[in-house]
Amino acid sequence: LHHRPPHHYHHPPQRMNKDLEFKWQVSVPDHVRRGLYFDRWDEETNTFELRCFVQVDEYGFFLYWMAEGKEAQILDLTQVSDVRSGCWLKDTKAPPDFELRFTGSRESLESRAVTVVSGVDFVNLNFTCFIAEDAAIAQEWKIAMMKVLKNFRVAHVCPMTCLLKHWKMLSLSLNTNRKIPVKNIVRTFISGRTEKFIIQCLVDSRLCEGKNFEIDPEKFTFETFYHLCVRICPRPEIQELFSQIAGNEEFITVAQLISFLNEKQRDPRLNEILYPECDKSKAMIILRKYEQLEEHVNQERLYYDGFLRFMMSEDNAPMLYDRIELNQDMDQPLSDYLINSSHNTYLTGRQFGGRSSVEMYRQVLLSGCRCIELDCWDGTSGVGKDEPIITHGKAMCTDILFKDVIAAIKETAFVTSVYPVILSFENHCSKKNQLKMAAYCMKIFGDMLLSSPLSSHPLEPGVPLPSPNQLKGKILIKSKRLNPDVEKQELEQFLKKGQLEEDVEEFSENPEVDETPGTDSTSDVLNENEAHPELKGTESVTFRSKLRSLAGAKIKEMTLSKEEEERLLAQYHYISATTNIHPLLSSLVNYTQPVKFAGFNVAEQNNCHFHMSSFSESTGLGYLKTSAIELVNYNKRQISRIYPKGGRVDSSNYLPQIFWNAGCQMVSLNFQTPDLAMQLNQGKFEYNGTCGYLLKPDFLRRADRMFDPFSESPVDGVVAAYCSVRVISGQFLSEKKIGTYVEVEMYGLPTDTIRKEFKTKMVPSNGLNPVYNEEPFVFRKIVLPELAVLRFAVYDENSKLLGQRILPLDGLQPGYRHISLRSEINFPLTLPTLFCHIVLKTYIPEGLGDIVEALSDPKGYLSMIEKRQQQMEHMGIRREDIDEVPSDRKPIAVKNSGGDSVDSISEVRTATCPATPISSSSTQTSGKAIRGTEMGLLQLKLDEHATYEELKLEKAYVKLTKKHLKEYEYVKRRHAKERLGMQRQQTLAFEKITAKKQPLAFVRNQSKSLPQNRSEHRSVYQSKSLDVAGPNNRLHDGVGPSRMMHIRHTIAEQTRDWSELTKRQLEAEHRMRKTQIEEEWTLLKKLLVQVHQQQRTAAKQQLEAESKLLRQKQTKKSMDDSKAIQLGKTVKTKAERDRRVKEVQEKNCKIFLEERRRLAVKHQRQEELLAKFQAEQMERLDKEARHASDLEDQMYMEALLASKPETLV
Repeated sequence: LHHRPPHHYHHPPQRMNKDLEFKWQVSVPDHVRRGLYFDRWDEETNTFELRCFVQVDEYGFFLYWMAEGKEAQILDLTQVSDVRSGCWLKDTKAPPDFELRFTGSRESLESRAVTVVSGVDFVNLNFTCFIAEDAAIAQEWKIAMMKVLKNFRVAHVCPMTCLLKHWKMLSLSLNTNRKIPVKNIVRTFISGRTEKFIIQCLVDSRLCEGKNFEIDPEKFTFETFYHLCVRICPRPEIQELFSQIAGNEEFITVAQLISFLNEKQRDPRLNEILYPECDKSKAMIILRKYEQLEEHVNQERLYYDGFLRFMMSEDNAPMLYDRIELNQDMDQPLSDYLINSSHNTYLTGRQFGGRSSVEMYRQVLLSGCRCIELDCWDGTSGVGKDEPIITHGKAMCTDILFKDVIAAIKETAFVTSVYPVILSFENHCSKKNQLKMAAYCMKIFGDMLLSSPLSSHPLEPGVPLPSPNQLKGKILIKSKRLNPDVEKQELEQFLKKGQLEEDVEEFSENPEVDETPGTDSTSDVLNENEAHPELKGTESVTFRSKLRSLAGAKIKEMTLSKEEEERLLAQYHYISATTNIHPLLSSLVNYTQPVKFAGFNVAEQNNCHFHMSSFSESTGLGYLKTSAIELVNYNKRQISRIYPKGGRVDSSNYLPQIFWNAGCQMVSLNFQTPDLAMQLNQGKFEYNGTCGYLLKPDFLRRADRMFDPFSESPVDGVVAAYCSVRVISGQFLSEKKIGTYVEVEMYGLPTDTIRKEFKTKMVPSNGLNPVYNEEPFVFRKIVLPELAVLRFAVYDENSKLLGQRILPLDGLQPGYRHISLRSEINFPLTLPTLFCHIVLKTYIPEGLGDIVEALSDPKGYLSMIEKRQQQMEHMGIRREDIDEVPSDRKPIAVKNSGGDSVDSISEVRTATCPATPISSSSTQTSGKAIRGTEMGLLQLKLDEHATYEELKLEKAYVKLTKKHLKEYEYVKRRHAKERLGMQRQQTLAFEKITAKKQPLAFVRNQSKSLPQNRSEHRSVYQSKSLDVAGPNNRLHDGVGPSRMMHIRHTIAEQTRDWSELTKRQLEAEHRMRKTQIEEEWTLLKKLLVQVHQQQRTAAKQQLEAESKLLRQKQTKKSMDDSKAIQLGKTVKTKAERDRRVKEVQEKNCKIFLEERRRLAVKHQRQEELLAKFQAEQMERLDKEARHASDLEDQMYMEALLASKPETLV
């Protein structure tokens, strides 16, 4: 068979659901790919290497170098955050070789050096310096490397590309012989297979001959590595899926592939125009791409190997690729976006005694963060003396210069994203240093700084904020601002005279210190609602002396125990930011003006979109608890910032999801702590091109929409979703042979959030390819899918996190998908993946499944209806006998006084004629009574006409109808006896006259079939009388005239007598039926009156019960409110406490009266509706009774008019 050339997986075909091509690979410049010699110095190992050959592979995966006589070293470019000009040496002393080689000027060295910054998180970084032969080469490499690094799409590649990346890494991991050590390949699979088995597979692949051999890179192709992976790490779960699709065959046909893609791999909620279903042309594209044999392609067959390649490809990604790109509208006001925000950006560790770093600003901005924080203080010593510095105010954190931070921000602000950066100043500086701060910002930022508002968006009430697109490449300052008039006056004075005529008490001259010696009070430990629990003492020396007395020699290391921290914190107090603002710094603030929050009503009245407020997480949660809707509306207009409470001295984070639910834009987190909160933050903001801005959902932006973030029912205009996740297996989860398990969580609205509930079983001793094959984890009702995210987390048997992934539900694709994992800081891991089956569909409440199915597939539903109709016709049921009824009609249950349900109305047989309630079915329902029936108003309204049939099942009515039936049958038998006697008498008389002629066989025969019921009796009345004088009558033959006259006279008399008898019987039966009908309908009225009385009694009892419950609830609330005031610690005097209690009681009294009034009005309305309905029901009953009586009269008159003289001969 002819093999097709292997496919390059970095060129994916057309998307399955949308015509969007995912191009993850950037073009690596030729000079970087070819490589060049550099001298290298590594800060971490403090090593210096001469003439290293440095290259970047053709895919842009790795930067690797090899020195003479040494093994190759590889650096994954996903761990590289920045490439900078110059040699970024810190305090580490350079090795002697380095000093000897570069004896020239420092400037010459800086111009020829390129520093690569890498690390597995934002704090633990490594700086590798490469020194080129001249400055031009260094600059070219720096530009080329940054081009490769700006490829955010590489974090979203498929498992097949990840295998390609790992193969490339193995291919580059050469030893001094420029061969691939076997141990490197063994290390890839050792977590699930034995070394012996792996080496045997290598030998079978003809790559080596044993453990101590080396592999030629030329022989180690990607296809060889791929087949090695398939053999060592088989995929039985995918083989099983393939067998389910293919059936008994060894291949999948095009039709089966189309069915699989449309039914299993496609989101049924997608628009069929924007996301068309797969057809044969698209299926053939997949088949041609992944089926390796040309013959199979021509036969339109996809075999297992091609199916496996497809399942691991970019055509089977778990997320829609358009969500990864910059796809959202960036022309809305700034307040309409969630903004990636950092808290205390300068810290690399704990809030107390931590280290400050300029590098943190670079790393945070390069990660895509758009709001960073600068705590500005006056420098008092060293290089920071008389300079503004950034530190965690007097919390024993190290200091960094403000101007160094500003320079770092300028260099990295718009590398990852071009959208605006917001600098949140916490200003504690004197006016002198504030002037320096303003000067540094203006000088260093230059045109980047938005120093004045846009002409299209003046700072006026009612004017919305500008959009991110309008603020591209701009830096905004968030800092306290002077009153506009004061600012204008002071700024003019400053610019005119070059100085301020100020009467200011300097910041350090009036410290607010608790000078009570020896206090152990913890009431002022720190303010949980403050952004920064900066601490102050009487003097810096005193502060250090107290710290020294508590921690001893630990001062140098800045590591304190929790108890020591608490004791130290108890002696100091929070210092708020200064309100004495320099006018120049104030003038630089425009669209992000922080103001003290005065309440939602005040903010709405002022309507200043450029005002914003900051809340600690505790305060924010308080507002969410009491004024959630108001907070949502506030965030539609203005920006709010949430920051961790002061008690988080360990730099831990709160969960940001609950504040995103309310539309809070700046939910600031400690980026140095890679916890769950940061995983959610980084996982959410890696979409939309990692630009740092995410457009809020429609209901969080539009002023005409009302939204409660605690809603548990679907929101208008938003379709709730259903999601289930089945974790099938994992691949390359650990490098150790260790047990693993998977947790699946969902974060969104409180009603949508499910945590610590769904966890797979532990698969022991297999970190390579564990198979979990769990039952699906079902998230049955997701109220707001736009806000929800799924979190997959893999842990080892020691509960250590091995990998995690955050996937927004908006954009998640259903079906069988491979989910590549991330590290705890959201850096992509190369090989670890989970194989899952995801089901997404619209949430359908219970009981509405048939309706939704009919709407989604009307043809199928109609075909099902037609099929049932044909089956009924096959049983002899005519089409016209089938009524059109609702498909989901539910019977109305009738309950007795005890609450037990009896026959439903739909099961009660309706009488054919209201005039004849006596029927054969009456005797069969004697046991079905509804004594004490308590029919609710709603139930009666649902089917009013069925009420009479329910009453007819009552025991008294059944007994009466039985009695009437018995009387009626007795009269029928008596009338039949009378007719039989008269018939015999008339027959004997007639036989005497005609005895000599003929026997009356006809008469004898007729006597055997007398009328037995009322309908037959009436037919006799209407029968044709015997014409005895007819010319063809046999009685006329041989009879003389006189005898004939006698016969005629006898027949006339008998006819008259027979007619009178039948008329009397008919009249008697009519009178009986009239009496019976009257008695029956009178009893029905009596029963209906009893039911109405029971309804009124039940309504009254319900009112009394609800009133009693309301009074109990009100009494409890009143007692609880009074108790809370009496036990509260905020009120000190008894008189004040009594006043508070009285005020609360008066307030509650008004509320209670209103509640009782509403309850009374509600029940009054119900009673009025009930009385109206009962009157209408009684009127209908009277009408039915009259109709039954009239119908009986009509039937009697019809019988009289239809009767004519007749007899039997």
